[in-house]
Amino acid sequence: MVVFDRPIAIVGGGAVDPALLVELAARGIALVGADGGADAIGDAGLLPAAIIGDLDSLADRSEWEARSRVIHIAEQLTTDFQKSLYSTRAPVTLALGMTGKRLDHTLAALSAVLEYAPTRKLLLVDEVDVALAVVGPIAFEAAARERVSIHPLLPIRFMRSRGLFYPMDGLMLEPGGLIGTSNEGTGGRIEIVPEDETPWLLILGKERLWDMIEACQSAA
Repeated sequence: MVVFDRPIAIVGGGAVDPALLVELAARGIALVGADGGADAIGDAGLLPAAIIGDLDSLADRSEWEARSRVIHIAEQLTTDFQKSLYSTRAPVTLALGMTGKRLDHTLAALSAVLEYAPTRKLLLVDEVDVALAVVGPIAFEAAARERVSIHPLLPIRFMRSRGLFYPMDGLMLEPGGLIGTSNEGTGGRIEIVPEDETPWLLILGKERLWDMIEACQSAA
């Protein structure tokens, strides 16, 4: 187990913006390579704090072992993202390069988010969006007409909402049924209150990344 006292970013093999990795490192966020994601960190001129996975996608394992902590986990029942999650602890966890590029990897990442949402502050980041795994109610500020998407990972009923263009009072959302894509803020404080602690995703534009990291740190 690798324990961090600061936020971490687990980097996978999907599309990753090198400039974002540099910004994350400059702001004190530790970078963890999920197998071949370590090469994306290296390509950005950075050194991962750890590399975790079955290592079947790592370009040069011996070279990395000389420079970083490499944790080889041979089991094949979980993905490298899951291995990185169960092998680390951190107050906030970002995940980059886990969505897009390959649909099966995206679906696997969403499954991992569902599994770990009750125990970790977890954010998925891609080229356009940042998705926060939420358990229970949430409140935050949003601009008028700002896109606010609510995605159910499992069937979940919402008791009430405030500050959304399309209110969610009494709505049941579920995969394959009604979902909350492309709602909007009316300007000011938004409150979303589900009936229980079923995990769900709050999806905002990537420009809100640092706001969401700060909110997660405060909650942690």
